[in-house]
Amino acid sequence: MRVLVAGAGGMLGADVVAVAGSRGHECFGLARGELDVTDEHAVEATIARLAPEAIVNCAAWTDVEGAESLEPAALAVNGTGAGNLARAAAAVGAHLVQVSTDYVFDGTATRPYVESDPTNALSAYGRTKLAGEGEVIAASREHAVVRTAWLFGPGGKNFVTTMLRLGAGAGDELAVVTDEVGCPTYTGHLAPRLVEFAERRAAGVFHLAGAGHCSRNAFAKAIFEAAGLHLRVTETTQAQLAMAAPRPPWSVLGSERDVEPLPSWHDGLAAYRARAPEVFGQ
Repeated sequence: MRVLVAGAGGMLGADVVAVAGSRGHECFGLARGELDVTDEHAVEATIARLAPEAIVNCAAWTDVEGAESLEPAALAVNGTGAGNLARAAAAVGAHLVQVSTDYVFDGTATRPYVESDPTNALSAYGRTKLAGEGEVIAASREHAVVRTAWLFGPGGKNFVTTMLRLGAGAGDELAVVTDEVGCPTYTGHLAPRLVEFAERRAAGVFHLAGAGHCSRNAFAKAIFEAAGLHLRVTETTQAQLAMAAPRPPWSVLGSERDVEPLPSWHDGLAAYRARAPEVFGQ
């Protein structure tokens, strides 16, 4: 199968390219400099030229804080860009797998969110990703939207690398929020499933994140333990940190569809440490 991966220069995109190649697919991994998804004509020309049978869209504006003041720019990538890919894919009969986010929900639920639950994004980032979902579904009901959460893995900035950087210079303690609960997801576990969705042309909306859930505070404690850093993780809140972008306090993802769960986030953290020990100072 001929597979095009948009956003191949990112953390998740690089893993998708590696997995697709290992499964014997002819894979075209295009980073932003090679394919700007906001350029409709470039997207159309590239897809027509490469004639992929499947596309996995990992291209995204992921700066949650920055999106609050630059929402039009974030929308150009997460919304319009996703639509450009989806329409061009539909025009040549290619199947698109669009990566979305738990931030499309407002966090007021008391159980894991499933695919049919109503969305209500709190942040500009969430709104732009939700717009992208709408663009993809409008382009073709045969495309797939995969909502995931709290991605971490080699090759990019993520919560793990941020905590390790802050922890190294924090002294004896570091305050981390307790009022964000979600599902940390290792890119090395998610990438193979995205390729499988492309292979079987899965259609509709799916939730796929690391099994189990935790607060950012609990996740930070696990990260420091994995790195052998001995510091006290204290409690704080989003309000106390005065973050620009509101995050859903509860964004745990579940599924009402026949989807095999990913391994637990604990397993994902262990796999990340084994794969990139230098990140953990080992």
